[in-house]
Amino acid sequence: MGKRSIVLVALVLVALAALTIPGHSQSPIRIGVIEPLSGPVAASGNYVRMGAEIARDWINAKGGIAGRKVDLLIEDNKSDPKEAASAAEKLIVRDKVPAIMGAWGSSMTLAAMPKLEEYGVPMVVETSSAASITKRGNPWIFRISPPSEMEALGLEQYVDKLGVKRVDFLAVNTDWGRGSITAFGDMLKKKGAVVGVAEFMDQSATDMNAQITKIKAAGGDTLFLTTAVEQITLVMKQAQEQRLTRKIVTTGGSSSPTQLIKQAGAAAEGSYHIVFFMPWFPESMPDGKLARAFVDEWAKRGHPFEGLTEGFRGHDGIATIAEAIRLAGKDEAAAVRDALWKVRLMGVNGPIKFEKDGPVGKESGQSKPSIFVVQIRDGKVALPDFLAKK
Repeated sequence: MGKRSIVLVALVLVALAALTIPGHSQSPIRIGVIEPLSGPVAASGNYVRMGAEIARDWINAKGGIAGRKVDLLIEDNKSDPKEAASAAEKLIVRDKVPAIMGAWGSSMTLAAMPKLEEYGVPMVVETSSAASITKRGNPWIFRISPPSEMEALGLEQYVDKLGVKRVDFLAVNTDWGRGSITAFGDMLKKKGAVVGVAEFMDQSATDMNAQITKIKAAGGDTLFLTTAVEQITLVMKQAQEQRLTRKIVTTGGSSSPTQLIKQAGAAAEGSYHIVFFMPWFPESMPDGKLARAFVDEWAKRGHPFEGLTEGFRGHDGIATIAEAIRLAGKDEAAAVRDALWKVRLMGVNGPIKFEKDGPVGKESGQSKPSIFVVQIRDGKVALPDFLAKK
């Protein structure tokens, strides 16, 4: 065999090897994740991360996507919008991810969104609820969490049974908190309730006594509370100290009632909570078998039970992206974006399917999640009397 033939054979063998060795066609599919792993809402962000890791492991245990394993590239946005934007750019430019899940808080998600449009990479929004996220006109956004308006509509059917006549608001001073007050305030006015005062608190605040004093003076019968679980705990304890006697309803699905029972004790008694996953009653979820499997896997890993009301979001977000990559047949951003419109998936929360929302020609995708209400009663999480099966 001549020297030229030997070189040609060697090149062919190298090319064939490149088709099978790691780093080529069998290289992992990398999905970006942006969550608050430190800062004021770090507990929630880490619970979402834990759920995402369960989804990754379940997908890989079934052979991955077309035989390729899934890797998660996880960035900490530090509960800071500027950090969220930097994380998005890093994942896109440095790591070349074809899709991202993020970024928990609405302000963090909104800050990252221009980067998605600039580089043409889709993001599945797993938690954020500000209306502007899908109304702004970003065709790379696909949200599986409910905007505040959708959440308010989900609660509307229970307003009369809750006996809400005069309502006040206390919310974190972010896009999420401000949007929640607008959405729930509009819904409650339509239902004939009187809307009283609206008070705000910084995300890192620990003393809300001044706001509670104003709310107490307003004389309403119900307080709608929008913030993360750590701050909800403080508000409930301080409200108890001030002897604020009224119904409390938390919005946004981030209250973690089990955690509130542990941390707020009697101060949480009687409170109502809008949630998007009921790990206490997995059989009541749209897919009881999947819900039970998720709860069991969470416990098997030693994760705290109270994190389940956030953790499911991570699972559903990664499962959604994985399904889009499977449908696209490749891990390229534009193809994944197009495939997200075709996703029909049963998540832990319920069915995931995107509908167009926002200005014509630049619509974002919005799924319609399942919404539930639970109550803390006798130190346990229970279905409210008006929902409990007789």
